[in-house]
Amino acid sequence: MIRSKTSLTAKSLLAWLRLTKRKRTYADVDRFRRSIESSQAKGDQGPIRSIRRRFDVTRSEVDGRPCYTIRPRRGGVGKHVLYFHGGAYVHQIQHDHWRFFGRLIDRTGCSVTVPIYPLAPDHHCPETTAFVRRAYDEFAADVEAEDQIVMGDSAGAGIALVLTKALRDEGRPVPKETVLLSPWLDLTLSHPAQPALDERDPYLALTGLNEAARLYSGRLPRTDPRLSPLSGDLSGLGALTVYIGTKDVLLADARRLHTLCTEQGVPLSYHEYEGMIHAWMLASIPEAKLALEEISHLVDRSLVKAV
Repeated sequence: MIRSKTSLTAKSLLAWLRLTKRKRTYADVDRFRRSIESSQAKGDQGPIRSIRRRFDVTRSEVDGRPCYTIRPRRGGVGKHVLYFHGGAYVHQIQHDHWRFFGRLIDRTGCSVTVPIYPLAPDHHCPETTAFVRRAYDEFAADVEAEDQIVMGDSAGAGIALVLTKALRDEGRPVPKETVLLSPWLDLTLSHPAQPALDERDPYLALTGLNEAARLYSGRLPRTDPRLSPLSGDLSGLGALTVYIGTKDVLLADARRLHTLCTEQGVPLSYHEYEGMIHAWMLASIPEAKLALEEISHLVDRSLVKAV
């Protein structure tokens, strides 16, 4: 599905990003490294105040790292979302993530568990993926597959797909839904269309992404499927859904996933929005509201529209 109309609110957001030159953070290696230091210096602050005020929040630990489960104070439909946040494997979870979780819970009554996984450069892919597996075993393994949703944005979407593929390869039940928001699926960043997409993207840039990939990969080749889950067999993964925008440097790999799924006969619900930037689903714009409505139906297909 391709949506071609862009709202005035979204166009204003694009203009603001260009006016404030937000792309410089990813376009310059020194700026990008400073952004990593600034983000990680904040440490674990947990859910924002509005989330703690409106929902039941439980903090637990896996391997000494925090994991947060957010539940509606009343009722709920029993669905469980295991969510991995974006941030190029180097940045902490952001306020927009927590706000997105709140909107999703309001809309569906689901619970959301957010493992705060280890970040590069102090931690590399093998350690992060091992933590993710233990977090899955702790929070989702005992949930019926029909009630499981694995979701993530950007780097977190890559983690989500790596997890689902690992479960399949081990012969374990896979989640009912794997939802990938602006996914980073290939850390080689080698698609020939990406330089042109870089010029259109007002937020991300290949320079910073390559640095993040280098820091996270460690000694692994970037073609390793734990880093680049786009490669290999995509069958047997349950329902796959992708949301992406046309002003995202990662668009080329999302389209590759679409093509590969078509070639392999793998069902994929593909949603491409014209003019949208990276991780636009987390923003407060009409397109994000529409995407939330669609994602909510993935979380619970028997969802009754809220009044």
